Amino acid sequence: MTALLIVIYIVFVSLGLPDSMFGVSWPVVHVEFGTPESFASLYSIIIGVCTGGVSFVAGKLIRRFGTGKVTLFSTLLTALGLVGISFAPNIIVMMICSVIMGYGAGAIDTGLNNFVSLHYKAKHMNWLHCFWGLGVTISPMIMSAFLGGDGTWRNGYRVIALLQFAIAMVVLATLKKWNIKKEDVSVSEDEQKNLPEKSLLQLLKIKGIKTSILSLGLYCGGEFLIGTWGATYAVNVFAVAPEEAAKWVSLYYGGIMLGRIISGFLSEKLSDNTLIKGGMILALAGMLVLLLPIGKYALVGFLLIGIGYGPVFPSVLHDIPTRFGTDYSADITGYHMGGAYATGFAVQLLYGFVASATTFTITPFVLLILGAGVIGATLVTLKTLKQ
Repeated sequence: MTALLIVIYIVFVSLGLPDSMFGVSWPVVHVEFGTPESFASLYSIIIGVCTGGVSFVAGKLIRRFGTGKVTLFSTLLTALGLVGISFAPNIIVMMICSVIMGYGAGAIDTGLNNFVSLHYKAKHMNWLHCFWGLGVTISPMIMSAFLGGDGTWRNGYRVIALLQFAIAMVVLATLKKWNIKKEDVSVSEDEQKNLPEKSLLQLLKIKGIKTSILSLGLYCGGEFLIGTWGATYAVNVFAVAPEEAAKWVSLYYGGIMLGRIISGFLSEKLSDNTLIKGGMILALAGMLVLLLPIGKYALVGFLLIGIGYGPVFPSVLHDIPTRFGTDYSADITGYHMGGAYATGFAVQLLYGFVASATTFTITPFVLLILGAGVIGATLVTLKTLKQ
Protein backbone atom coordinates (compact mmCIF):
# COMPACT_ATOMS: atom_id res chain seq x y z
CA MET A 1 0.00 0.00 0.00
CA THR A 2 2.80 2.46 0.87
CA ALA A 3 4.78 1.79 -2.33
CA LEU A 4 1.64 2.19 -4.42
CA LEU A 5 0.79 5.42 -2.61
CA ILE A 6 4.19 6.85 -3.56
CA VAL A 7 3.51 5.97 -7.20
CA ILE A 8 0.11 7.68 -6.99
CA TYR A 9 1.77 10.80 -5.58
CA ILE A 10 4.21 10.82 -8.49
CA VAL A 11 1.38 10.44 -11.01
CA PHE A 12 -0.42 13.40 -9.46
CA VAL A 13 2.68 15.50 -10.06
CA SER A 14 2.28 14.60 -13.73
CA LEU A 15 -1.37 15.65 -13.58
CA GLY A 16 -0.44 19.09 -12.26
CA LEU A 17 2.44 19.77 -14.64
CA PRO A 18 0.37 20.74 -17.73
CA ASP A 19 -2.37 22.59 -15.82
CA SER A 20 -0.55 25.89 -15.37
CA MET A 21 1.43 25.90 -18.63
CA PHE A 22 -1.21 27.56 -20.75
CA GLY A 23 -2.02 30.51 -18.50
CA VAL A 24 1.58 31.62 -18.03
CA SER A 25 2.55 31.12 -21.68
CA TRP A 26 -0.56 32.75 -23.16
CA PRO A 27 0.71 36.38 -23.02
CA VAL A 28 3.43 35.26 -25.48
CA VAL A 29 1.53 32.56 -27.39
CA HIS A 30 -1.40 34.76 -28.44
CA VAL A 31 1.02 37.32 -29.88
CA GLU A 32 2.95 34.67 -31.87
CA PHE A 33 -0.24 33.18 -33.31
CA GLY A 34 -1.94 36.55 -33.84
CA THR A 35 -4.86 35.48 -31.66
CA PRO A 36 -6.96 37.90 -29.55
CA GLU A 37 -6.08 37.85 -25.86
CA SER A 38 -9.70 37.02 -24.93
CA PHE A 39 -9.49 33.76 -26.92
CA ALA A 40 -7.91 32.16 -23.84
CA SER A 41 -11.36 31.68 -22.33
CA LEU A 42 -12.74 29.87 -25.38
CA TYR A 43 -9.58 27.79 -25.61
CA SER A 44 -9.85 26.82 -21.94
CA ILE A 45 -13.53 25.94 -22.17
CA ILE A 46 -12.80 23.51 -25.02
CA ILE A 47 -10.16 21.78 -22.92
CA GLY A 48 -12.52 21.80 -19.96
CA VAL A 49 -15.27 20.14 -21.97
CA CYS A 50 -12.86 17.36 -22.94
CA THR A 51 -11.56 16.89 -19.41
CA GLY A 52 -15.00 17.08 -17.87
CA GLY A 53 -16.57 14.93 -20.57
CA VAL A 54 -14.17 12.08 -19.84
CA SER A 55 -14.97 12.44 -16.13
CA PHE A 56 -18.61 11.59 -16.84
CA VAL A 57 -17.63 8.22 -18.36
CA ALA A 58 -14.45 7.59 -16.35
CA GLY A 59 -16.31 5.64 -13.68
CA LYS A 60 -17.42 3.05 -16.23
CA LEU A 61 -13.91 2.86 -17.72
CA ILE A 62 -12.36 2.38 -14.29
CA ARG A 63 -14.81 -0.36 -13.33
CA ARG A 64 -14.11 -2.15 -16.63
CA PHE A 65 -10.33 -1.81 -16.99
CA GLY A 66 -9.13 -0.89 -13.50
CA THR A 67 -7.51 2.29 -12.20
CA GLY A 68 -3.95 1.24 -13.07
CA LYS A 69 -4.53 0.63 -16.79
CA VAL A 70 -6.65 3.76 -17.19
CA THR A 71 -3.95 5.81 -15.45
CA LEU A 72 -1.17 4.42 -17.66
CA PHE A 73 -3.00 5.03 -20.93
CA SER A 74 -4.13 8.51 -19.85
CA THR A 75 -0.63 9.60 -18.79
CA LEU A 76 0.72 8.58 -22.20
CA LEU A 77 -2.15 10.44 -23.89
CA THR A 78 -1.32 13.58 -21.91
CA ALA A 79 2.36 13.35 -22.87
CA LEU A 80 1.51 12.99 -26.57
CA GLY A 81 -0.76 16.02 -26.36
CA LEU A 82 2.06 18.10 -24.86
CA VAL A 83 4.46 17.05 -27.60
CA GLY A 84 1.91 18.07 -30.21
CA ILE A 85 1.39 21.48 -28.60
CA SER A 86 5.13 22.13 -28.63
CA PHE A 87 5.22 21.72 -32.42
CA ALA A 88 1.88 23.40 -33.20
CA PRO A 89 2.16 25.83 -36.15
CA ASN A 90 -1.05 27.66 -35.25
CA ILE A 91 -3.78 27.95 -32.63
CA ILE A 92 -6.00 25.33 -34.31
CA VAL A 93 -3.38 22.58 -34.08
CA MET A 94 -2.58 23.65 -30.54
CA MET A 95 -6.25 23.26 -29.62
CA ILE A 96 -6.46 19.78 -31.18
CA CYS A 97 -3.43 18.62 -29.22
CA SER A 98 -4.83 20.20 -26.07
CA VAL A 99 -8.03 18.19 -26.55
CA ILE A 100 -5.92 15.01 -26.53
CA MET A 101 -4.17 16.23 -23.39
CA GLY A 102 -7.53 17.05 -21.77
CA TYR A 103 -8.91 13.56 -22.38
CA GLY A 104 -5.90 12.05 -20.62
CA ALA A 105 -6.03 14.41 -17.66
CA GLY A 106 -9.75 13.87 -17.03
CA ALA A 107 -9.45 10.09 -16.70
CA ILE A 108 -6.39 10.32 -14.42
CA ASP A 109 -8.10 12.86 -12.19
CA THR A 110 -11.25 10.81 -11.64
CA GLY A 111 -9.48 7.48 -11.25
CA LEU A 112 -6.90 8.54 -8.69
CA ASN A 113 -9.27 10.68 -6.64
CA ASN A 114 -11.72 7.81 -6.35
CA PHE A 115 -8.95 5.30 -5.60
CA VAL A 116 -7.47 7.36 -2.78
CA SER A 117 -10.85 8.30 -1.29
CA LEU A 118 -11.67 4.58 -1.02
CA HIS A 119 -8.36 3.19 0.18
CA TYR A 120 -6.54 5.93 2.10
CA LYS A 121 -7.14 8.46 4.89
CA ALA A 122 -8.06 12.11 4.38
CA LYS A 123 -4.49 13.26 4.98
CA HIS A 124 -3.34 11.26 1.97
CA MET A 125 -6.00 12.86 -0.23
CA ASN A 126 -4.76 16.31 0.80
CA TRP A 127 -1.14 15.34 0.27
CA LEU A 128 -2.07 13.76 -3.06
CA HIS A 129 -3.37 17.12 -4.22
CA CYS A 130 -0.33 18.73 -2.70
CA PHE A 131 1.68 16.81 -5.26
CA TRP A 132 -0.63 18.19 -7.92
CA GLY A 133 0.28 21.57 -6.44
CA LEU A 134 3.94 20.65 -6.80
CA GLY A 135 3.35 19.94 -10.47
CA VAL A 136 1.52 23.21 -11.17
CA THR A 137 4.14 25.15 -9.19
CA ILE A 138 7.09 23.64 -11.06
CA SER A 139 5.75 24.11 -14.58
CA PRO A 140 5.32 27.93 -14.46
CA MET A 141 8.90 28.13 -13.17
CA ILE A 142 10.07 26.02 -16.09
CA MET A 143 8.08 28.16 -18.51
CA SER A 144 9.31 31.35 -16.85
CA ALA A 145 12.92 30.23 -17.39
CA PHE A 146 12.29 29.87 -21.13
CA LEU A 147 10.25 33.07 -21.41
CA GLY A 148 12.97 35.03 -19.65
CA GLY A 149 15.77 33.33 -21.60
CA ASP A 150 15.38 32.51 -25.27
CA GLY A 151 11.67 33.28 -25.27
CA THR A 152 10.77 29.84 -26.65
CA TRP A 153 7.59 28.75 -24.87
CA ARG A 154 7.63 25.55 -26.96
CA ASN A 155 10.66 24.19 -25.09
CA GLY A 156 8.76 24.53 -21.84
CA TYR A 157 6.07 22.18 -23.18
CA ARG A 158 8.71 19.73 -24.40
CA VAL A 159 10.37 19.49 -20.99
CA ILE A 160 7.00 18.77 -19.35
CA ALA A 161 6.24 16.11 -22.00
CA LEU A 162 9.49 14.28 -21.19
CA LEU A 163 8.58 14.25 -17.50
CA GLN A 164 5.15 12.81 -18.38
CA PHE A 165 6.68 9.97 -20.38
CA ALA A 166 9.01 9.13 -17.48
CA ILE A 167 6.10 9.01 -15.03
CA ALA A 168 4.13 6.74 -17.40
CA MET A 169 7.01 4.25 -17.24
CA VAL A 170 6.76 4.25 -13.44
CA VAL A 171 3.05 3.37 -13.68
CA LEU A 172 3.81 0.58 -16.17
CA ALA A 173 6.35 -0.95 -13.79
CA THR A 174 3.79 -1.11 -10.94
CA LEU A 175 0.67 -2.08 -12.91
CA LYS A 176 0.04 -5.31 -10.96
CA LYS A 177 -0.22 -3.51 -7.60
CA TRP A 178 -3.43 -1.58 -8.28
CA ASN A 179 -6.21 -4.11 -7.57
CA ILE A 180 -6.40 -3.93 -3.79
CA LYS A 181 -9.26 -4.27 -1.35
CA LYS A 182 -9.57 -2.65 2.03
CA GLU A 183 -11.84 -4.06 4.75
CA ASP A 184 -13.97 -0.93 5.06
CA VAL A 185 -14.62 -0.72 1.28
CA SER A 186 -17.72 -2.68 0.28
CA VAL A 187 -16.44 -3.82 -3.12
CA SER A 188 -13.11 -4.14 -4.91
CA GLU A 189 -12.56 -2.98 -8.49
CA ASP A 190 -13.06 -6.54 -9.75
CA GLU A 191 -16.38 -6.79 -7.89
CA GLN A 192 -17.50 -3.38 -9.15
CA LYS A 193 -17.51 -4.76 -12.69
CA ASN A 194 -20.57 -6.84 -11.74
CA LEU A 195 -22.63 -3.99 -10.29
CA PRO A 196 -25.73 -3.00 -12.31
CA GLU A 197 -25.24 0.14 -14.37
CA LYS A 198 -26.87 3.34 -13.12
CA SER A 199 -27.38 6.37 -15.32
CA LEU A 200 -26.40 9.93 -14.54
CA LEU A 201 -30.03 10.84 -13.92
CA GLN A 202 -30.46 7.95 -11.48
CA LEU A 203 -27.42 8.94 -9.44
CA LEU A 204 -28.35 12.63 -9.48
CA LYS A 205 -31.52 11.72 -7.57
CA ILE A 206 -29.40 11.00 -4.49
CA LYS A 207 -30.11 13.79 -2.02
CA GLY A 208 -27.47 16.47 -1.69
CA ILE A 209 -25.50 15.44 -4.77
CA LYS A 210 -26.48 18.40 -6.99
CA THR A 211 -25.46 21.11 -4.51
CA SER A 212 -22.31 19.13 -3.72
CA ILE A 213 -21.38 19.24 -7.42
CA LEU A 214 -22.29 22.95 -7.55
CA SER A 215 -19.98 23.78 -4.64
CA LEU A 216 -17.09 22.08 -6.42
CA GLY A 217 -17.99 23.84 -9.68
CA LEU A 218 -17.96 27.32 -8.15
CA TYR A 219 -14.66 26.50 -6.49
CA CYS A 220 -13.21 25.41 -9.84
CA GLY A 221 -14.46 28.65 -11.36
CA GLY A 222 -12.26 30.60 -8.94
CA GLU A 223 -9.28 28.27 -9.22
CA PHE A 224 -9.36 28.17 -13.02
CA LEU A 225 -9.90 31.91 -13.26
CA ILE A 226 -6.63 32.66 -11.47
CA GLY A 227 -4.80 29.85 -13.23
CA THR A 228 -5.78 31.05 -16.70
CA TRP A 229 -6.09 34.79 -16.14
CA GLY A 230 -3.88 35.47 -13.12
CA ALA A 231 -0.83 36.33 -15.24
CA THR A 232 -2.91 38.45 -17.62
CA TYR A 233 -4.51 40.23 -14.63
CA ALA A 234 -1.07 41.02 -13.22
CA VAL A 235 0.22 42.29 -16.58
CA ASN A 236 -2.83 44.47 -17.31
CA VAL A 237 -3.60 45.85 -13.86
CA PHE A 238 -0.13 46.09 -12.30
CA ALA A 239 1.97 46.47 -15.48
CA VAL A 240 4.42 43.70 -14.59
CA ALA A 241 6.43 41.81 -17.22
CA PRO A 242 5.09 38.40 -18.37
CA GLU A 243 7.96 36.52 -16.70
CA GLU A 244 7.28 38.29 -13.38
CA ALA A 245 3.55 37.61 -13.72
CA ALA A 246 4.37 33.92 -14.14
CA LYS A 247 6.22 34.00 -10.82
CA TRP A 248 3.21 35.55 -9.05
CA VAL A 249 1.04 32.74 -10.42
CA SER A 250 3.62 30.24 -9.16
CA LEU A 251 3.17 31.83 -5.73
CA TYR A 252 -0.55 31.11 -5.99
CA TYR A 253 0.02 27.47 -6.89
CA GLY A 254 2.68 27.25 -4.19
CA GLY A 255 0.03 28.47 -1.73
CA ILE A 256 -2.30 25.68 -2.84
CA MET A 257 0.48 23.18 -2.26
CA LEU A 258 1.27 24.62 1.19
CA GLY A 259 -2.42 24.62 2.09
CA ARG A 260 -2.66 20.93 1.28
CA ILE A 261 0.42 20.06 3.31
CA ILE A 262 -1.04 21.84 6.34
CA SER A 263 -4.55 20.44 5.88
CA GLY A 264 -3.10 16.94 5.59
CA PHE A 265 -1.92 17.23 9.18
CA LEU A 266 -5.08 19.04 10.31
CA SER A 267 -7.27 16.29 8.83
CA GLU A 268 -6.16 14.03 11.70
CA LYS A 269 -8.18 16.29 14.00
CA LEU A 270 -10.65 18.11 11.75
CA SER A 271 -13.34 16.77 9.42
CA ASP A 272 -13.34 17.23 5.65
CA ASN A 273 -16.22 19.69 5.93
CA THR A 274 -14.49 21.82 8.57
CA LEU A 275 -11.43 22.05 6.33
CA ILE A 276 -13.60 23.12 3.39
CA LYS A 277 -15.25 25.95 5.31
CA GLY A 278 -12.06 27.12 7.01
CA GLY A 279 -10.15 27.10 3.72
CA MET A 280 -12.75 29.19 1.93
CA ILE A 281 -12.77 31.80 4.70
CA LEU A 282 -8.98 32.21 4.31
CA ALA A 283 -9.37 32.38 0.52
CA LEU A 284 -11.93 35.19 0.90
CA ALA A 285 -9.40 37.10 3.00
CA GLY A 286 -6.83 36.73 0.20
CA MET A 287 -9.33 38.08 -2.32
CA LEU A 288 -9.76 41.18 -0.16
CA VAL A 289 -5.97 41.67 -0.12
CA LEU A 290 -6.08 42.02 -3.91
CA LEU A 291 -8.14 45.18 -3.36
CA LEU A 292 -5.57 46.88 -1.10
CA PRO A 293 -3.92 50.03 -2.56
CA ILE A 294 -0.35 48.70 -2.35
CA GLY A 295 0.45 48.28 -6.02
CA LYS A 296 1.73 44.97 -7.33
CA TYR A 297 2.33 43.72 -3.79
CA ALA A 298 -1.43 43.22 -3.53
CA LEU A 299 -0.70 40.13 -5.62
CA VAL A 300 0.46 38.48 -2.40
CA GLY A 301 -3.28 37.86 -2.07
CA PHE A 302 -2.67 35.05 -4.58
CA LEU A 303 -0.68 33.26 -1.87
CA LEU A 304 -3.48 33.51 0.71
CA ILE A 305 -6.10 32.44 -1.83
CA GLY A 306 -3.94 29.47 -2.74
CA ILE A 307 -3.48 28.40 0.89
CA GLY A 308 -7.22 28.72 1.49
CA TYR A 309 -8.11 26.85 -1.69
CA GLY A 310 -5.70 24.07 -0.70
CA PRO A 311 -8.02 21.73 1.25
CA VAL A 312 -11.26 22.43 -0.63
CA PHE A 313 -11.04 20.21 -3.71
CA PRO A 314 -9.45 17.16 -2.03
CA SER A 315 -11.76 17.38 0.99
CA VAL A 316 -14.91 17.42 -1.14
CA LEU A 317 -13.71 14.41 -3.12
CA HIS A 318 -12.53 12.47 -0.07
CA ASP A 319 -15.94 12.96 1.54
CA ILE A 320 -17.85 11.51 -1.44
CA PRO A 321 -17.88 7.87 -0.19
CA THR A 322 -19.06 9.15 3.21
CA ARG A 323 -21.72 11.37 1.69
CA PHE A 324 -23.01 9.04 -1.02
CA GLY A 325 -21.72 5.49 -0.40
CA THR A 326 -18.87 3.45 -1.90
CA ASP A 327 -20.47 1.17 -4.52
CA TYR A 328 -20.76 3.83 -7.22
CA SER A 329 -18.16 6.20 -5.84
CA ALA A 330 -16.13 6.12 -9.09
CA ASP A 331 -19.18 7.27 -11.07
CA ILE A 332 -20.16 9.89 -8.49
CA THR A 333 -16.59 11.18 -8.30
CA GLY A 334 -16.57 11.44 -12.09
CA TYR A 335 -19.88 13.31 -12.10
CA HIS A 336 -18.57 15.70 -9.46
CA MET A 337 -15.49 16.39 -11.50
CA GLY A 338 -17.30 16.58 -14.83
CA GLY A 339 -19.94 18.91 -13.41
CA ALA A 340 -17.31 20.95 -11.60
CA TYR A 341 -15.21 21.38 -14.73
CA ALA A 342 -18.27 22.32 -16.78
CA THR A 343 -19.35 24.93 -14.23
CA GLY A 344 -15.84 26.17 -13.63
CA PHE A 345 -14.97 26.64 -17.27
CA ALA A 346 -18.33 28.25 -18.04
CA VAL A 347 -17.67 30.80 -15.30
CA GLN A 348 -14.16 31.38 -16.60
CA LEU A 349 -15.38 31.77 -20.20
CA LEU A 350 -17.90 34.43 -19.20
CA TYR A 351 -15.32 36.19 -17.05
CA GLY A 352 -12.73 36.25 -19.83
CA PHE A 353 -15.00 37.93 -22.34
CA VAL A 354 -16.38 40.43 -19.80
CA ALA A 355 -12.96 41.35 -18.36
CA SER A 356 -11.39 41.67 -21.80
CA ALA A 357 -14.24 43.91 -22.95
CA THR A 358 -14.28 46.03 -19.80
CA THR A 359 -11.42 45.85 -17.30
CA PHE A 360 -9.47 43.19 -15.41
CA THR A 361 -9.93 45.17 -12.20
CA ILE A 362 -13.21 43.28 -11.69
CA THR A 363 -11.21 40.12 -10.85
CA PRO A 364 -11.26 40.35 -7.01
CA PHE A 365 -15.01 41.04 -7.00
CA VAL A 366 -15.74 38.04 -9.22
CA LEU A 367 -13.59 35.85 -6.99
CA LEU A 368 -15.46 37.06 -3.88
CA ILE A 369 -18.84 36.19 -5.42
CA LEU A 370 -17.61 32.72 -6.37
CA GLY A 371 -16.12 32.15 -2.91
CA ALA A 372 -19.37 33.09 -1.19
CA GLY A 373 -21.19 30.70 -3.52
CA VAL A 374 -18.91 27.81 -2.54
CA ILE A 375 -19.64 28.35 1.13
CA GLY A 376 -23.38 28.67 0.51
CA ALA A 377 -23.64 25.51 -1.61
CA THR A 378 -21.55 23.57 0.92
CA LEU A 379 -23.80 24.59 3.81
CA VAL A 380 -26.92 23.58 1.86
CA THR A 381 -25.37 20.19 1.04
CA LEU A 382 -24.44 19.49 4.65
CA LYS A 383 -27.88 20.54 5.86
CA THR A 384 -29.54 18.24 3.32
CA LEU A 385 -27.34 15.33 4.40
CA LYS A 386 -27.52 16.44 8.05
CA GLN A 387 -23.76 16.11 8.47
